[in-house]
Amino acid sequence: MEESCFRYCFCDLITFTISFSDLSSIDKYQRLPFYLHHRHREEYLSYTMTDLHSEPLPKKNGLDGGSEDETVAAVENGVVVNHSGYRDQLKRQYSLLGLAGIAVTVDNAWVALGSSISVSILNGGPPGLIFGLIVALFYYTFIGLGLAELASSVPTAGGVYHWATIAGGPKHGRFLGFLTGWINFYGWMFDLAALVQITANITVSMYVIYHRDTYVFDPWHVYIAYLLVLWICIATVIFGNKLLPYTQNAGMFFVIVGGIVTIIVLAAMPKQHASNYFVWGSFNENNLTGWQGGVAFLLGVLNGAFTVGTPDAITHMAEELPHPRRDLPIAIALQIGLGFLYAFCFAIALCYAITDLGILQGGINTYPLVDIYLQATADGQGNQNLGATFGLLFIIWCASMLCCIGTTLTNSRIYWALARDNAVPLSSLFSKVNERLSCPVPATLFVAVIATGIGAIPLGSEVAFLNLAGSFIILTTVSYAIPFAANVLTGRKHFPKGPFHLGKSGFVINILAVMFIALFDTFYCFPYALPTNAEIMNYNAVILAGVVAITVIWWVVHARRSYPGPKVMGLYVVHDDQVLHGAVPGGGQEAERYGEEKGKE
Repeated sequence: MEESCFRYCFCDLITFTISFSDLSSIDKYQRLPFYLHHRHREEYLSYTMTDLHSEPLPKKNGLDGGSEDETVAAVENGVVVNHSGYRDQLKRQYSLLGLAGIAVTVDNAWVALGSSISVSILNGGPPGLIFGLIVALFYYTFIGLGLAELASSVPTAGGVYHWATIAGGPKHGRFLGFLTGWINFYGWMFDLAALVQITANITVSMYVIYHRDTYVFDPWHVYIAYLLVLWICIATVIFGNKLLPYTQNAGMFFVIVGGIVTIIVLAAMPKQHASNYFVWGSFNENNLTGWQGGVAFLLGVLNGAFTVGTPDAITHMAEELPHPRRDLPIAIALQIGLGFLYAFCFAIALCYAITDLGILQGGINTYPLVDIYLQATADGQGNQNLGATFGLLFIIWCASMLCCIGTTLTNSRIYWALARDNAVPLSSLFSKVNERLSCPVPATLFVAVIATGIGAIPLGSEVAFLNLAGSFIILTTVSYAIPFAANVLTGRKHFPKGPFHLGKSGFVINILAVMFIALFDTFYCFPYALPTNAEIMNYNAVILAGVVAITVIWWVVHARRSYPGPKVMGLYVVHDDQVLHGAVPGGGQEAERYGEEKGKE
């Protein structure tokens, strides 16, 4: 009798060996489940014969340490697959330094704070800006910890979309993942639109400072600049993929070195500085919203949230990293930590450089940073230094342009991950990857088309930027809250331990993250000022409800039957006390049906 050994690598990367004495009987039992006892847990593992393969697997470093190649999740039908359940299609070209470059560049914290200062300049002036940033850091720390743990456990390009699928289990995972993926995608689309809007505003402002006497502003000028910036970014992502690690390193240079130069100029160049009271204690005098102090402050925290609110950006690059389980948590920590440090120092230097706040409070759809730079670089007689102002704007323009490229990259990877799992219309088209360019070209072009449409919103709204920034924060944080909440409600049992694991404190951290998200997202839906009207109305609640409604309707009429669920469900599915890693080759729908059948037994 011939004997053969079959080996399978599980999500915790423990390898089991099973011996069979009669190979002739294997075929007719391929679809029948059988059980193995897990020698490290008092439970049984359920498998079908098709889940076992004779492919050799990478050596393991230890029981829980993972394999030497941590990009491998399993061997499926003789093909090595990653943690998404797919073979690698994108080149793993980013080192930890390159990943940190993307993280810092996409976050672009101090630039985002200065460029979105119009959000908080009416909500308490400098004190609202500085203390709002501190509060945003506090609650985003809990969000970052939760995301870092999930990224270390299951690093996939789908990010929160796949994590919600896993956390929801075989019964609810398909729907929760589908909903989360679409919410997260549209959240990032609003962020891309906001960042391109910022870059377009800077572009126009660099022209205006030399033509202030003759230039007449019109919103379509900014939109033309918006289209130029957007499509340059799209072309760079599609045709310059090999150069992207270098562009992101350049972005890190402009964010870090440019930030230091800007802070030094703002601190040293002004002939007159604002008083300590103005910077730290003038909240009530500069609260022009009509809201009481506490509500006005919480509304203004949106500026700080927009500054540090991109912790999941780099998780969508997981399938382009050689060591994603180790590097992603480090990069998330660097992104939040360095982003806050630079933004905090920049905010203080910026506020002390303001000599006339009234000019900056003329309207919430302007770009007030130009006027602050003009005040900071003026000589003692009030003569403006246009060259110095242009130079400071050029630093921000370079950092913002590279940030837009990184954000375009993130958006294209999110939509590609959804299309790859058949979660979008025309999935067969949008899931394609151009092997020569190493880029999902159709998904990237779709992102460009959607961003082109969103960018037209400021043509008809006085508070368009606030709606773009607010929708980004609300939609993305809701997409974080879903896997956090599902993970807690299912006892945090679905995810294997990665190099970064929160342990028992994970329950508290996840719960606090969900509570803070619910609290602040509620305030971000309040009217920006009282009394309100249609021109300055906050439409964030409408946008959130619209995205959720469209997604649910699409699920009911089509996806519920046609969406199979991501392949990640076949690698990480838990039902009750049974671990079904790779138990159902058919993917999500078969896993869901299998879980429901086992639940009835």
